[in-house]
Parts: sequence; C-alpha cells; structure tokens
Amino acid sequence: MIRLFKNKINIGLLTRSFVVATCLLFSVSCSEDFLEPEPLSFYEPNATFSTESGLRSALAICDRHIRSYWVGTALGWNNTVISTEYLFSDMAVYGKTDVDGNSVDFNFADNLTPTGGIGSTRPRDGNNIGFYWNETYNGIKYANTVLTFVDDVEALSEEVKNAYKGRAYFHRAYRYMALVFQFGDVPLITKLLEVPKQNYRSTEKAAILEMITKDMEFAVEWVPEQAEMTDIGAVNKGACRMLLAKCYLAIGEWDAAEEQLDILINQSGYSLMQNSFGSFIPNSAQNTWPITRNVIWDLHRPENKLISTNSEVIMGMPNRGAQSFMGFHTMRIYAPFYNGGNVRTPSGGYAVPFYARNNDNYSDELDYGRALGRGIGTVRPSVYAQHGLWEVNGVEDNDDLRHNSTVGNWARMDSIKYTEVGSPHRGENLTLHDPVSGDLLCADTIRCWYEWPHYKLYIIDAVAESNQGANSYLGASVGSNADWYLYRLAEAYLLRAEAKYYKGDAGGAAADVNVVRERAQCSELYAGSVTIGDIVDERARELYMEEWRHMELSRVSYCLALSGQPDEWGNTYDVTTYDKQQGTDASGGSYWYQRVLKGGFYNIDGGVNSANRTLYYKMDKRNLYWPIPNYAITANNKGQLSQNFGYDGYNPNTPKWTTWEEAVADEDNVSN
Repeated sequence: MIRLFKNKINIGLLTRSFVVATCLLFSVSCSEDFLEPEPLSFYEPNATFSTESGLRSALAICDRHIRSYWVGTALGWNNTVISTEYLFSDMAVYGKTDVDGNSVDFNFADNLTPTGGIGSTRPRDGNNIGFYWNETYNGIKYANTVLTFVDDVEALSEEVKNAYKGRAYFHRAYRYMALVFQFGDVPLITKLLEVPKQNYRSTEKAAILEMITKDMEFAVEWVPEQAEMTDIGAVNKGACRMLLAKCYLAIGEWDAAEEQLDILINQSGYSLMQNSFGSFIPNSAQNTWPITRNVIWDLHRPENKLISTNSEVIMGMPNRGAQSFMGFHTMRIYAPFYNGGNVRTPSGGYAVPFYARNNDNYSDELDYGRALGRGIGTVRPSVYAQHGLWEVNGVEDNDDLRHNSTVGNWARMDSIKYTEVGSPHRGENLTLHDPVSGDLLCADTIRCWYEWPHYKLYIIDAVAESNQGANSYLGASVGSNADWYLYRLAEAYLLRAEAKYYKGDAGGAAADVNVVRERAQCSELYAGSVTIGDIVDERARELYMEEWRHMELSRVSYCLALSGQPDEWGNTYDVTTYDKQQGTDASGGSYWYQRVLKGGFYNIDGGVNSANRTLYYKMDKRNLYWPIPNYAITANNKGQLSQNFGYDGYNPNTPKWTTWEEAVADEDNVSN
C-alpha cells in the first residue's frame, strides 16, 4: 500500500474508517512491492511530486495497479481477482467442491451481506468483492495524487500538464465506471484530504457517470496517441476514446458513442489482426497437444500482445520481468482438475497422472501437465459458456477459431489420453462413461470434467519449464511473460454494435458483430439483424478473461433500460425499477439476472450433485449490485452512506448527492 502523505497530508488515521479516508484500512489491501513509493514521499510529498519524474512515478503506479484486478497475487495459487466478475455472470461458477458452498450459494444466510461474504481486505478463494471495494478506491487515490500536484510542477507546459491530467482522469474514470456498476451509488472522491472526513454521502450513479464523461472528454483532447509515446502500457488517446465511448453509452448518448467508436475504428491507425503474426509460441509439449498456427492463437500469446506489429492492441498491461512481475496462474485456476483421483480409467486406475521429464515413465506424447497445465478447477465455465454460447443460427459453430478444437485452441476432455503406466488404456482417449458398463468414470463433473478456451489460458510456466523434475505447470511464474490486454479494437466494434442497437439500427449492429466473427473464421454470420443478446454473446466469445463480465452486464442492463429497446426475450426494463427487485424466480429482475440464469447453473431446483454432496448454486436479483461494506458505513459516523436494495440497512430515504458538483463541493466539509 502507498502511504503517500504520512505527515503533511493526512488521508487516513481512522481505524477501519471509510475506505478512501484511511491508510490503516488500506495498509493490508495491497502488498505488491512495486507499488511502494520512494521514502521521500513519506515525508515530503510536495518535493516528490514537484517534478515530472515524480508525476511519472505516480502514473506508473496507476498503470501497474490496474493489473491487480486480474492477477491478484494476494490470493496465492488458488484464484485470481477477475474470477469474481465471472462468478457473478452467465459465464462461470465456483468449481471447488471440497469447500462449504459459501461461494456457490450467494443467497444463503451470511454468504453475501454487508458484514459477511464480501471477503476481507485481502482477496479470498471464493470471491474478491472486498478487494474490489478497497483497491478501487486505492486506485482513485493514486489518480487524485497526480491531479493534486500536477499544476505545481512549474517546468511543464500547459499542454504537458493537461496530458498528465488526462491520464489521471482515465484512471479515476475507469475505476468509477467499475464502482457504479458493481456497487451502484457510492461516495465520490475527487481530491486528497488534509484532514479526515467522516461525513460522506453517496452520490447517485448517474451523477458520477456525468462527471467521468466530462473528464474523459478532456482526456481525449489532451492525451497523445500511442504512436507519439514511448511507454508501453501507459494510458494513450485510444484508451481514453474507448472509455469515453463507454461513458457515452452509460449516459444514453448513443450518437456520441458511435462517433467516438467510428474515429477509433476508422481514423486512429488500429486494425484487427487477420493473419498469424509475431512469434509462434506453440505448446511446450507440442507432441502431446499440437497447435496448428492461427491468428487467434497468435493474438493471445502474451509474447505478441504488446509488440509493435500488433495493430489491434489499444492498451495493454505489461507483466514481465522480475521488478514488477505479478504471477498469473491461469492454467491452475481455470483448467479442470483432470489429473486427480476423481477421473478414472475403465479399469479403475488414475486417468491422467503426470510424469516429470526426468521420470522413466515420461512420454512426450502424453505430457498433459506441460501442454494444458495442472488445473484445480477453482473456476469452471458455465454450461452455457461451453455449449449454447457457440450456437449461431441454431448451429454450433466449431469453425470459430475461439471454439475450434481441431487447431488446438479449444480443449475438450475427450481429446486427452490416459497416461497411467501399465494401464491397458494408456494412449486411449478419455471417456466420461465406461464404454461397456456405461458407468460414470468421473466422480466430480463440476470440478474435473469440462471444456475450456485453452488459447486464452495457456502461458508458459518459466519456473516449471526450467525444472526437469517438475510435473505441475500453473501459468505465469517469475520469468514468464504474462502481458494482458486492457482494450483492443475488437471490443470497439462490439461497443459500436451496442450503440447502433440502442438507436434501433439492428442491421448496422449485425454488420459490426460480423466483422469480429469473420476474423475468427466463423461459418455462421448474423443475417440482417442482431439482438442485444447476440452482441453480449459475442463479447463473451471474444473477450473472455479480458472484460469485467459482471460489470459489463450491469452496464448493459442500465443502457438497455435507458434505451427502451427489448432484450432477446422481448423484455423491456424500467430504469427506475430494474435494480429494485429481489428473489430467485425466473421472472423479472434486471437483464443481468436473466443472463445469469442463462448460464445454466444458478437457481436450478434440487442443486447440482457433485463429490457425494449437493451444491445449491443460488443468485438473487438483488445481487446485481454488491453490498456496500458495513465497515465503510460505520466508519462514516458523521454522515450516512446508502446501502443497496435488498441488503440489511437499505433505506430508500437515505439522502444522496444528485449532482457531481454538489458532491465535489462537499468534500471540504468535514463537520457534522
């Protein structure tokens, strides 16, 4: 955690106090060494941030901090922060069946309340909601640091100062966009405080969106294009334009959003990658799991994501080298636990034991540990994510390179072979049922048997790869390249499709979706028009593990209600009521809730049997917004924060700021 102003500017001396106004709360929320400032900033912030190098350091912290929403090294080996965004969506559920179910039934007892079930300030295995609250306000504080001091750097021209401000606005707006669609109405913080403040009010979501739209208009004007910059991974004009387009969508300005996306797609020097490029990075065990080189595989190799020949990347997150590297165990967390005792051969043996390369039983044609990783199934794709999602025009499109198992991009359990030495089945393909008796050969089909997008999860594990005795390959370890996309051009096409759909131009929206599908070499294209569901489906196919899925579904729910357009089932939504419903029945609720049900796991009567017990995957309509943490509410003891509908403490009469100007004007008021 950055303790920027221990002496001169006090932004927190209140034990467990409101999340922005306390360092004590944040001091356990972010331990990455690369976020630590130079010692000078502890005591002389005015000196530290009075130079351009100080501002650059502060912005570098902002840039690096974004990665923590994906990787989340505080979780250790078992999960990542971004997982929570997928557990609260149509795309995935918690897969570890050896836990008590706290992360599958979000509608039971204390599993998701203001006082429990939102995680600690450290992320936890099941969900990281507490991390999102704490670290998002941390990120806002880092951006506000730049905005506080930039005008004091006298050596800089106004143009350069404005570029720094624009980048800081991006970081602040990016985080507020997330907050308002994860938590709803939240406190608005735009400055650093000289004394503690305990009398905040929540600010209405619409007001915050208006403010960040204004800020991003400024950023688009002043932040330079990537071609004019030397820093890779820093905020550029293209990233600002993408976020501005999302802001316009969120305030119902469809024409303005489309205009920004037109510029991004047609006038900013970006283009979709259509052919193989960069370095071909096949599986380490290519004889076990051969990859036929293709554009989708190359596009998602970390080694290719941020290179100059990648004309599709708008902004990425560098994650390599020893100084600031953050581990990203994608193969361990998201791949199935297929090498344990729950998957058996027809003769009763272990299906896929791993043998290290220095073991006499090793075969380079059966080295699935290196080829696919040693998964533990912490997060598994939903039924819909594996199957229904890939149906277009009533046909499962297996030519789609993102779902193509022939080229090696998409992994299927029945493409894996038995590896146990001495087994009569060694070298045969796995089967879910005994071919003779029909008995189930997998004791836990939730955690141990599913399909997954190998091309997104495969990262060379540098540590294990250098050790001939290793048989557990996790994903990105020290020495690996784990660069990741923040924004790329494919999303711009899908955002423009959204804007067109809200305007009633379903034909134009279909054309934009088809551009993305054509690049993926799909056989099935949309003819004539699309629904909002088709656009959201294409986001899922194209942006898995890139988009914040829950947040984006929440944003689309709001946009859909603003537009009055129907969803794919013909439902329309009232912007004043769509987020004020609860219950687990299939009718009503938000568009987000209907998509959650479409995933095929949540709220199924009788639960899902696995590992000799029943798991009840439950999600409530109220869970569209997560609860405001109780510790933030109680620490704000001279004011009152608004709790979200459906949670203990909700009061529709709690006063809120209805304009961002009122909220900003009140920030200097620290009295009761």
